[in-house]
Amino acid sequence: MLSNSVKRLFVRQIKCSIRTTGVRSLSAAEDVTSLTKPVEKFKGDYDVIIAGGGMVGCTLACAMAKDSILSNLKVLLLEGSPNKEFKLKTDYSNRVVALNQNTKTLMTSLDVWQRVEKMRLQPVRYMQVWDASSDAMISFSSSELLDDDVAYIVENNVLLHAINQELASSKNNISIIYDAKIAGYQLPKQDNSRVKSHVQMANGDTYTCQLLIGADGANSAVRKAMGVQYLSWNYDQMGVVATLNLAEECTNTTAWQRWIPSGPIAILPLDSKRSSLVWCTWQDHAQQLLKLPEDQFVDALNDALWKQYPRSGSVETVTSWTTSWLRRVGLPDGAARQLPPSIRNITPNSRAAFPLAFGHSTRYIAPGVVLIGDAAHRVHPLAGQGVNLGFGDVADLTAALSNAMYSGLDITHTAWMSTYESTRQRHNVPTQVMIEMMHRLYTVDLMPVVLARSVGLQITNALQPLKKMIMSHAAS
Repeated sequence: MLSNSVKRLFVRQIKCSIRTTGVRSLSAAEDVTSLTKPVEKFKGDYDVIIAGGGMVGCTLACAMAKDSILSNLKVLLLEGSPNKEFKLKTDYSNRVVALNQNTKTLMTSLDVWQRVEKMRLQPVRYMQVWDASSDAMISFSSSELLDDDVAYIVENNVLLHAINQELASSKNNISIIYDAKIAGYQLPKQDNSRVKSHVQMANGDTYTCQLLIGADGANSAVRKAMGVQYLSWNYDQMGVVATLNLAEECTNTTAWQRWIPSGPIAILPLDSKRSSLVWCTWQDHAQQLLKLPEDQFVDALNDALWKQYPRSGSVETVTSWTTSWLRRVGLPDGAARQLPPSIRNITPNSRAAFPLAFGHSTRYIAPGVVLIGDAAHRVHPLAGQGVNLGFGDVADLTAALSNAMYSGLDITHTAWMSTYESTRQRHNVPTQVMIEMMHRLYTVDLMPVVLARSVGLQITNALQPLKKMIMSHAAS
């Protein structure tokens, strides 16, 4: 669990940051904080500039193009990567996302989901999570808990291509610059709609806007220019990803996650023959896994999925008693444990790894500036919530801004910006805390901790209302 000092710091930052009204008070001595070189070439003025054209930034641009009110805004999307031609390959990409129901609803409203379905996705209708240090497990089934599937596994590049396709077909008010290298920002120091943000490019071009939206990822330059406090730490872990070929063909609509002492291993379905791996482990071990010959890597993975790790006799006794007690009081002890698939081999050259870290911006807004996605928050991938939080930001920001403009407010008015910040932090921060606590809880192998988490998992699995509440929050 979090140390007391870290917990106190995190809670203090949360209390300071969750507000329903107001933005930071700054000196009126100057209108602009200059963070860059003087303007060299003025290229254009926009109502909104979105810095960052990843999945979240492009979705926001698409939402603005689709909204009947926001479509009147002049918007510039700046994407640092070149505009690459997309071609759907036979082999799956090793980077995938697990999209929840709210994200599906958003994408459907933007006509993006229909494009994804025409390419490929895989529904998750059952999920099993189990502890390698005990017999404790929990399962979620779409037939038991939800009216629809638990989640959907989609490749990052497929989703981004679908968003870009829809954006291209409805972007009358959207301009896009690819391979955009941003040198710096000049941001307003106070709430003044007449003072605009300046975005200076590496080639000397400069753009201005009333509203600057930072969708530029965890190392956000927009966030740094805002000067807001950012709470972050590294996990000294990496997520090893690969595309797996199953030993036997099956329906394959189950997501598997096993907690081993070094971290969780997730097996996410892609189709009847293939799954995607996300193996969170210590950095040294991750580098070793990447260097192994492919057959040895598969052996290591199967061993991690099936290996019997050392167990405490006390934990075994208590969990066995808990199972019996749940049955005596008439509570189901959960569905029967299912066995994960065996892995035959991996798609050649599909292995990669990325660092894992936590991040929380204490403020999502400043005068004329808003943060969304990883620029505002970053979480461990163990719950698959990272990009869903970002898409939730898009939905709430679009609604807040559209309502504000309908009411006659300026696009940088503090009322709607504060509403957006408050709404999102009240959802994102509890999710971040929950994920952080799970990570801390399951990377400790002390007997009392293993006992507490095992019994807690057993009881949660037996309480259908609690499981529904968990899934409802995860789906939002």
